[in-house]
Amino acid sequence: MARGDDVALARSLVGAIPAAALACDPESLAIRAVNDAASTLLSRDSSTLTLSGLSDLAVSGTTIGEDPVEGVFSDLSPSDGSIATEVDVEIDGDTRRIRLRAHATTLGDREWLIAVATDVTPRVRAERGNRARARTLDAVASTLPMALFRCDTQGTISRWNERASEDTGYGAGSLDGRAFAELFDADGRSTLSEGLTRVYRDGSVAECKATLLTRSGEEVPYRLTMGPVTDGSAVVGAVVLGEDRTDESVRAERLAVLTRVLRHNFRNDLNVVTGFSEQARNAVEDPAVTEQLDRVVDTAGRLLRLGETARKVERLLAERPEPEPLPLSRVVSSALASLPPRLRESADVEVDVPRGVTVSGVDRLADAIAELLDNAIRHGDADRPSVRVSAAELPSESWVSLVVADDGPGIPPAERAVLTGEETQLKHTSGLGLWYVHWIVTAAGGRLDITESTNGGSRIELSLRVPENA
Repeated sequence: MARGDDVALARSLVGAIPAAALACDPESLAIRAVNDAASTLLSRDSSTLTLSGLSDLAVSGTTIGEDPVEGVFSDLSPSDGSIATEVDVEIDGDTRRIRLRAHATTLGDREWLIAVATDVTPRVRAERGNRARARTLDAVASTLPMALFRCDTQGTISRWNERASEDTGYGAGSLDGRAFAELFDADGRSTLSEGLTRVYRDGSVAECKATLLTRSGEEVPYRLTMGPVTDGSAVVGAVVLGEDRTDESVRAERLAVLTRVLRHNFRNDLNVVTGFSEQARNAVEDPAVTEQLDRVVDTAGRLLRLGETARKVERLLAERPEPEPLPLSRVVSSALASLPPRLRESADVEVDVPRGVTVSGVDRLADAIAELLDNAIRHGDADRPSVRVSAAELPSESWVSLVVADDGPGIPPAERAVLTGEETQLKHTSGLGLWYVHWIVTAAGGRLDITESTNGGSRIELSLRVPENA
């Protein structure tokens, strides 16, 4: 049993330690002296603590490794240095993780075990959260239909899912610690480096296409989306989603070839049909035959315009133009100027578009307006169709309304189905015009609505966004 002056000496020693400290009997681990920091940390007064032992602090008397506390610190001598372990301690109804670092020392002629206690609960809970997030990420990654790679700030692969291994052909031994860019051809490496640089520098998402070189030497067209992994405000890595574009690439190539061939033959053959039909029409005198040939010429012309619209649609979908500020009056003037002169002169077109109105649109907005004007004039049933183009800024100040109204027969319900998604194989539109206009307008976040005009014809309204900072 410790003498009073020995305990006083131990109390003086732990009192001089700024951290939570306890002086214990080295054999029984009975606590003999504590400082104020220890009482505060463990939420127990010194008299209560000195009636217990170091083992009594730990839940079940064991460390987190389930070793008895007394076994960890038994037979510790001053020459052994310090030993550390962690235990769970119940403090005010909460289980806290306490790190105990103890060393043996001699005070006077008596040996003591001095233990310093540190609350490491925040670190432990953060680690648990990280492990939970890692398990969630692994679960999500395993269900993704595309490859997932996790890279550090040096572009080195540290994690991946099974799809990534399947796509590359490499196992864990070959992917772990490998430079991500090495999986791609020379051109792809350069593109990837630029994308990852933006991710690390700006914390932004980057997309690119590259050719993946598999372990077997196969070249695979790949689409990549790269995003930052952050810790607070710092970018600590990147996550990359990779998608095999082989099927898409093959389909696109075949479709492009087929489209070019069909469009070329389509246009050439229809020009022949139109030319001979017009010659035949001028040569015959029978009114019935002339009427039939007129229908042939009109149908051929309509098919030629359909082919031209298809070409424009193909370009629009391939180029994916970005929205930009456009002066609306100039766009409308350009649309009118692009119409065939004979068609333009066959109708009365009134334009009321104030100068100074700017909208957000893609560079093909004039084509969309020209398509609407062309349709209104060609399908007008009056001797001289009347078309009105007007624009107004809406009260919200974020939108501009552009209206093309005519006095024609209106647009059939099947054509309007373009906007409602009700078009079916049995009830389909006769052309691409409205689709083309719809795609152009919505590419800049706009809307297209069809109603009836006051003159009984169609009223097509384009709701166009006003550019930011306009």
